[in-house]
Amino acid sequence: MLTLTFVDTHNMVAFLVKPTESDGFHEIIDFLNANQIRYALTVNTTIYPSCIEQFWSTAKAKTVNGERQIQALIDKKKVIIMETSIRSDLQLEDAEGTDCLPTARVFEELARIGYEKPSQKLTFYKAFFSPQWKFLIHTITQCLSAKSTTWNEFNSTMASLIICLATN
Repeated sequence: MLTLTFVDTHNMVAFLVKPTESDGFHEIIDFLNANQIRYALTVNTTIYPSCIEQFWSTAKAKTVNGERQIQALIDKKKVIIMETSIRSDLQLEDAEGTDCLPTARVFEELARIGYEKPSQKLTFYKAFFSPQWKFLIHTITQCLSAKSTTWNEFNSTMASLIICLATN
């Protein structure tokens, strides 16, 4: 059984307002505001640090009846989190979900949205995108990723997420 840990950068929200300093980001902000992911990025619920710490200090990843879950205790109450509850709570309307895209499609789609460094490796770098895409990728990795490595790189799963968002 895997023991999960609390990380300070979890539970961050994005503020999707158009910057006055740069018109170049307006298109990405419009895209995020119009996309179903907006709610997941911007919902600002009251979360108490003591609850977060209790959750992560007791969290265990388990598989029950073939479904992956995170189980934890908060104030002596059992909390179970499943993919279906996350989709529902974050108002993600893609019940079937999306598996990681095939490697060839990841390379093809990243090139189409302007990734400037063709490679056969499945690690990608924000630095090889336009500033607008860097912003989007940074927002997504900060808000939705449990990343513990450098924030400049991301893997094929995160690339699939970005591609699926960009292609609706």
